[in-house]
Amino acid sequence: MKNSQVNVTKEIADDNYFYLRSCIRQNFFPGAENVFLDILKNKLGKNIIDNANHTSCTGIGYHSDIVPYETYQTMVARQFALMTEHGFRNAAVSCITSYGGYHEVLETWKEFPEEEAKARKNLKNATGRCFEIPENISHSCDIIYRFRHDIAELAKYKLINKQTGKPLRIVDHIGCHYAKIFPDKGVGGAEKNTVLSAVVEAWGGESVDYPERRHCCGFGFRHYLVKNNRSYSISNSKKKFESMEPYCPDMIVTNCPGCNMFLDKWQYALAKIEGKTYSGDKNGIPVLSSEELAALVLGYNPWDIGLQMHQVDVEPLLEKIGFDYNPDEKYLDANGNFMGKPEFIGCLD
Repeated sequence: MKNSQVNVTKEIADDNYFYLRSCIRQNFFPGAENVFLDILKNKLGKNIIDNANHTSCTGIGYHSDIVPYETYQTMVARQFALMTEHGFRNAAVSCITSYGGYHEVLETWKEFPEEEAKARKNLKNATGRCFEIPENISHSCDIIYRFRHDIAELAKYKLINKQTGKPLRIVDHIGCHYAKIFPDKGVGGAEKNTVLSAVVEAWGGESVDYPERRHCCGFGFRHYLVKNNRSYSISNSKKKFESMEPYCPDMIVTNCPGCNMFLDKWQYALAKIEGKTYSGDKNGIPVLSSEELAALVLGYNPWDIGLQMHQVDVEPLLEKIGFDYNPDEKYLDANGNFMGKPEFIGCLD
């Protein structure tokens, strides 16, 4: 598939995916993964396998210098082995860290075949498994990008402000491990990436550029995992918010679960530290993943896809779209029982 704007070619498989979940997304925004699977299976009619036996890729541990690279390669080899056992060769990856890591391992094996041989031996000794090299590795945002026009045809809502009739102003954030490590693996490359902006425009929104569009969200693994480094983490997020603030965005769309978490939750932290938000009100700027945004335009119940798990409330966005939803269902569990609600709504009370 060729992106004509920037002359970067990326192959995105069109069916028969082996799904590799994200440990971060499962913990913080689990509805995003479930709805992605539902969209592919029941809206687009695609074949995708979700194997409960696959594990974390251990990418966070690897990038935090806890998990050795040899161990990491063996863990990646095990994921590929599970895919091989199902007879699949196309990986659909939920996590940006995993996505970058799988490509790092494959590039290592190309340059150093002895590393692949070692990983095969370690995997065989530990699990008795063997694997085939994947034919295609696509991130979930790639797949949504590929089928963006199909989703637009099925959409119940457009990214249009119902009150003004104008497109919603949407800024995007691309996870660093999506295209900065291997620019040819991301739609549009590293600096002019369009995997999210093209989706926004296909669904009726306006993709808004801003100076720090490609700046890191601030997660950086050790920047957050080490407590003393967290000021560095939040300062990176603040730099992005300050950069997008003059453009008055209606929402932020991301493709990385870690970025989604930090751009969402750091708004609350900054509001408590500095007494302000970057949205012009007390709520903050809603932050959605590409999976969650696809689900909204398709008309999924926002609470079924877990939008109540976000720190910044999504109701202002739903109201702008004219989304038909029941606010009373927001704090009900899966069995319909009331879970309780926060003392106040938004980032500032």
